[in-house]
Amino acid sequence: MLILFTISLKVDNMGKIVAIGGGEIGRPRYPVETTEINKEIINLSGKTNPNLLHIPTAQNDSNEDYKTVKNHFEGLGCNINVLNLIRKKLTNECIKEKIRSSDIIYVSGGNTLKMMTLWRKYGVDKLLMEAYNNGTVLSGVSAGSICWFRQGNSDSRKFTSGSDQLIKVTGMGLIKALHCPHYDVELSRQTYLKQMMKKTPGVAIAIDDCCAIKFVDGKYQVVASKPGANAYKIYWNRGTYHEKIIPKSNYFNSIEELLKK
Repeated sequence: MLILFTISLKVDNMGKIVAIGGGEIGRPRYPVETTEINKEIINLSGKTNPNLLHIPTAQNDSNEDYKTVKNHFEGLGCNINVLNLIRKKLTNECIKEKIRSSDIIYVSGGNTLKMMTLWRKYGVDKLLMEAYNNGTVLSGVSAGSICWFRQGNSDSRKFTSGSDQLIKVTGMGLIKALHCPHYDVELSRQTYLKQMMKKTPGVAIAIDDCCAIKFVDGKYQVVASKPGANAYKIYWNRGTYHEKIIPKSNYFNSIEELLKK
């Protein structure tokens, strides 16, 4: 079941982003949970058989992750390619060609900090910005949703030190807010986000698993693949902590209103 709630959004650039809070797409022994959201990603491309580029940097270029993404999206009619920045030494021209020939970018979850560091090292962030401005659909789950925001609530330290402490990681800044994925299933994120926002200007956008926000040409739309999955506006104001479900309605609001405390 797909649940749609439309709200308008004014952004600095006109483009297409689908930020998914979390959910499975068919790993061994796991269910498929976000098919309806992923169909929305494909619809945004405007093509029946779009070229989808999978970027598994946050998964350390995991071949198993690639197989899962490939099987799922091929089943939805996509042509799949992959951009490996760790396992393969690609030329700059090869990286450019992979990104520029794609209709959809799909970024996996995992180590957000490592991913953003490598993207900046190889200029992938700049190429993705170019793709965004040219109408390519940018999408992803968890780390793959944090990357499109100004900052994110990230568990990157667990991949290096095993620490459960969540940290603030800087993303590409296409959406001027801090983002927290897995808001309903990883309860420690709620605690850390509350603390994190005390020292962070503006608001946070938290998204449950099986929920996503589509940002499309000056508007945004909340989509969910199960009932009860939501997106939230989080902020502190005059010493009071606020957690508000983003209204599930069809009327339009400006980005200024959404991000205002």
